[in-house]
Amino acid sequence: MTVEQLITALQQMPRQAVVLFEGDAGYSLVCGLNFEENGNGIPDEVILFPSMEDD
Repeated sequence: MTVEQLITALQQMPRQAVVLFEGDAGYSLVCGLNFEENGNGIPDEVILFPSMEDD
């Protein structure tokens, strides 16, 4: 999924909804993101970080 596709999908969601990340241990809130610039023809990446809090 590209950033453009993600933004388009998120714009269709309720604005007050929280964003969750699904992993092996269940769901976690997304607490941040990072941009990773690549080279040599490798696409740049946006990395989502899950919350490490136990809720």
